[in-house]
Amino acid sequence: MKYKRLTKEQFEALHQEFSNFLATQSIDKSEWDKIKAEKPEVAEQELDVFSDLIWEGVLSNAQYLEHFSKNHIFLFHCQEKFIQSIVLKALDTEVNFMEKKGLQWLSDNLFTDTVEIHLGKKEYEESRNTSIFDLIMQGAILSDGQLYLQINGIIQS
Repeated sequence: MKYKRLTKEQFEALHQEFSNFLATQSIDKSEWDKIKAEKPEVAEQELDVFSDLIWEGVLSNAQYLEHFSKNHIFLFHCQEKFIQSIVLKALDTEVNFMEKKGLQWLSDNLFTDTVEIHLGKKEYEESRNTSIFDLIMQGAILSDGQLYLQINGIIQS
């Protein structure tokens, strides 16, 4: 398995897609129930293959990631050959970016000496999708890129 198996909730949300996936292999509901009962290892393999297909599609389309912690915000723009990052660090230890008031504080203090801003650019060490997956496993989430684009626009001007 290249990535990780989808959760039960994710499989439930992708029920129709999983049914279509099985249908492409000429497996209907009764055949699937039989496989699960008689060949659980084959069923497990099918779940893993489907999970990898879903992850591959999600990761291939990923453009922006965000990772918030108490005093840091990591913003990533996933390009084809490299990833760009903006890291915001609150030097005031009372600030908590996990709360709404922490984001308001950032808005009010972005260009003061209480916020460090670091820009980065790094070529992918592994494949693009594997690198993005690793960031997700570390807590990053997919985003629409709005915050990255806002901060980047402010920095560039």
